[in-house]
Amino acid sequence: MTQELNIPDPFNITSYFIDRNLEEGRGGNTAIREAGRQWSYNDLARLVNRTGNGFRELHLDAEDRIVIAAPDSAEFIAAFFGAAKIGAIPIPVNTFVKPEDFVYFLNDSRARAFVIQDDLWPSVAPLLADVPDLEHVLVLPSVPAETQEVAAEPMAQAHYNFHRLTDVINSGSENLEAEQTSKDDLAFFLYTSGSTGGPKGAVHLQHDMFVSTELYARGILEIQESDICFSASKLFFAYGLGNGSYFPFSVGASAVYNPHRPKPEIILDHVGQFQPTLFFSVPTLYAALLHAEAGADFSSVRFAVSAGEALPGEIFHRFKDEFGVSILDGIGSTEMLHIFISNRKDDIHPGSSGKLVPGYEARIVDDNGDSLPHSEIGNLWVKGDSAAAFYWRKHDKSKQTMLGEWLVTGDKYMIDENGYFHYAGRTDDMMRCSGQWVSPVEVENALIVHPAVLEAAVVGREDSDELIKPKAYIVLKNSSSPPTEDELRNFLRKKLAGYKVPRWFEYVEDLPKTATGKIQRYRLRS
Repeated sequence: MTQELNIPDPFNITSYFIDRNLEEGRGGNTAIREAGRQWSYNDLARLVNRTGNGFRELHLDAEDRIVIAAPDSAEFIAAFFGAAKIGAIPIPVNTFVKPEDFVYFLNDSRARAFVIQDDLWPSVAPLLADVPDLEHVLVLPSVPAETQEVAAEPMAQAHYNFHRLTDVINSGSENLEAEQTSKDDLAFFLYTSGSTGGPKGAVHLQHDMFVSTELYARGILEIQESDICFSASKLFFAYGLGNGSYFPFSVGASAVYNPHRPKPEIILDHVGQFQPTLFFSVPTLYAALLHAEAGADFSSVRFAVSAGEALPGEIFHRFKDEFGVSILDGIGSTEMLHIFISNRKDDIHPGSSGKLVPGYEARIVDDNGDSLPHSEIGNLWVKGDSAAAFYWRKHDKSKQTMLGEWLVTGDKYMIDENGYFHYAGRTDDMMRCSGQWVSPVEVENALIVHPAVLEAAVVGREDSDELIKPKAYIVLKNSSSPPTEDELRNFLRKKLAGYKVPRWFEYVEDLPKTATGKIQRYRLRS
């Protein structure tokens, strides 16, 4: 049964996850650890308050949307929780996407403000003429402002106001009363991709972080004030947002931030330097860490956590043998905010997603919504109070996915006779690669732009580590002069994020299709 939690009301996420640490005597605890910088909860609270006041000086107010495209850093946290404290809606977005994707996020959310890292700014600035609702751009330097000024400048005759985020922060007062939001008020959006159309903005309420914290962070991880949390997955992901912010902040623990791409050598360096006790990553990176040449010392880690895609049992065993650390695999989603099925410290079943996190409910159903018996593969539905309220400006999709209290995950699962959940794939053709959803249609559309490609179909294939990567089947316009794989990869890297570029390419004479011309990807997967 769904666990009843005593959620205070009114409730503001910044009051609970930031200010409460000061009220309960944890202000001197280290909140954030970065290379060369460290922030106590006292420091962080002042930074958040100055940022919130800075936003208010720009006449940003309750329920105004603020898109955040920034690296993991104290400034990211200040923008996110500073916005939430004044009742505005922070929307962290993936910094690894193409410039055109930022235009989509801004227009779909109708954001009034855009916080963006300076090294992203030159490629995005020329596109903002197509974002008429945007009023403020706040550029964040890649390094601390005291050591380098932001070189970015606004475009000529821009319709928005251009600011340096550090100037906005420094202009704000250190004192700020939290907006008296209800536990059921809008709190933040997180964008998740879909198989058709653009990304969907999952709208989360003020109480959702509280629920995920109580049920998973406290209930499964048994998070403690002494913990040091390091998440290889970024704060702009639902998974990383919990791992690296509100989970540690809920108990006055520390978060370690890496502003760079999560390359194995950088992750290993941070593990060695900061000695985390809780480490969070995705199966692809766990596999890469096992292949890394540099040695690693995971002796400080009491739990490693995996999500984003199914963790192969082989990687679990190899990681345990190599580093002496057990990985707690689980499944979560942007819509449910964090993990709702998980292995746990005294109940690990490698190759499975584990069992339900107490406080959540799940059903395995057929296509008619009727429950299936154990050991039969079906559609996974889940219920819990951390679920998103709806998709922003996507009413039809909300109705299809959010069926009363139940959320349709889009995953195929089966439950074995001992109650362990086993992942069996997606109900559609989406792929989970490097912990992120990849739409085959998007990759196919990029491929057919190449002058040598007539048709293309993309499906997921397992690599040598049993992790899913894209494979492209291509019909050429002229089979006598095929492009090389390197040529195709270089072509696609200009159009797609790196994790979406196929690992393998195969030339075929034709593609399997239905009578109406739809590609039958399942036949290519078989």
